[in-house]
Amino acid sequence: MLEEQNASMTLEDVYQRTQISKTSVYRILKTLVHRGYVAHGESGEYRLVSRPKRLRFGLAVQSAELPFSQQVAASVTAAAASSGVELLILDNHFDADTAIRNAEEFVEKRVDLVLEFQAEEHVAPHVAYIFKNAGVPLIAIDVPHPNATYFGVDNFEVGYEAGVLLAQHAHRKWKGKADWVLGIGLAEAGSFVQSRIAGAFEGIRTRLDSIPPERYLRLEGRGMRQPSNLAITEFLGNHRKGERFLVATATDSSALGVLDAARAAGREADFAIAGQDCIPEVLEELKSGKSAIIGSVSHEAQTYGPRLIQLGITLVRGNSVPPYNYVKHRVVTPEDLKTDSDEE
Repeated sequence: MLEEQNASMTLEDVYQRTQISKTSVYRILKTLVHRGYVAHGESGEYRLVSRPKRLRFGLAVQSAELPFSQQVAASVTAAAASSGVELLILDNHFDADTAIRNAEEFVEKRVDLVLEFQAEEHVAPHVAYIFKNAGVPLIAIDVPHPNATYFGVDNFEVGYEAGVLLAQHAHRKWKGKADWVLGIGLAEAGSFVQSRIAGAFEGIRTRLDSIPPERYLRLEGRGMRQPSNLAITEFLGNHRKGERFLVATATDSSALGVLDAARAAGREADFAIAGQDCIPEVLEELKSGKSAIIGSVSHEAQTYGPRLIQLGITLVRGNSVPPYNYVKHRVVTPEDLKTDSDEE
């Protein structure tokens, strides 16, 4: 519109011509000023100083060492390339201080929008403030951030479906009996992601009413393999052989850590484990048909990129989007993989 007018315009002028709320107009203009497309003079008027160029998005990955984070990054990279969006990728290394430094770097490099994938809930307000103060739109992946558009799974729902899968296993293999229900969580990601464990517990309770409440226990695994291994190893040190465990994990990396501990103790037969993400190594466990990992909930990482890039373009153009944007998910079991293989 500034280009069509070929003249300076006040905030009121822009508002009258667009009929968008003044708050939205102000934020859009502030963003354009930050990008260098529009100048804000001392008189308060705005004028076009350059034509919009290729969009540049920032992607902060949770950690390049985590398989699911790798899958999301690959999907976003491919979608950005096909959409003509330049992508700057920084690694948060699963570290709060790094996430803050990366946010500051994105602002310094004048990205048009940021896709933020970081799991430390306590630092989310700080990260979000950096972008809000600079007028940079923010999409938070899987972990909500203040003033950000959310994109990811419905955490309680995916947890519930994992819990149902575990309860069905207990009915089918253990005559509906289990001694303990364990939830291997990711506390630093906050209550939103932790609801995966709450959902799993509820899914089990609705189908197994013989397990007393005190036998539902949360252990901390940080969403990673080694911490989850250590948590289960310590737990098993206080429990006799022959007890049976239904285990819901916040991530597949944690599921693999639980499996490592069960195998090291020679107690894999006492475990049924359900994960989240369907990373390649877990899929290999499922294909074997002999693993204590009985299933995982796929978050369809390959769909993240196209939807995130389109959502970002919509936001940068000043259009409204839903505050919560959920991805589709599906439960994957050895039987599902066998069916897929037979169909091929």
